Amino acid sequence: MSGGERGGDGPRRLTESLDVVIRRVAPQSAGEFGTIFGRWEQIVGPTLATHVRPVRVTDEALVVAADHPAWATQIRALGTTVLAQVAEAAGWAPARLEVVVRRG
Repeated sequence: MSGGERGGDGPRRLTESLDVVIRRVAPQSAGEFGTIFGRWEQIVGPTLATHVRPVRVTDEALVVAADHPAWATQIRALGTTVLAQVAEAAGWAPARLEVVVRRG
């Protein structure tokens, strides 16, 4: 078996294991997924990042939670721009932005 092939229950590289787990939550690689969550403040700016955070990513949607309806309205209005910024940062972006309000 070559170094890149793993069989059965043998040891795996951490990145391989993370990719398996991440693909259950998001279809992207751990790197792309991590970019969206890890660089969120850079993607949307510090003010918006204080009130809106990503919660889930799929091929179809980036789901974000806003801490107040006013911030939900703001992020919805910026949806196209936010997805473009995600694509620029991660090299990929989902088709749409979904917004939920979660206080606290």
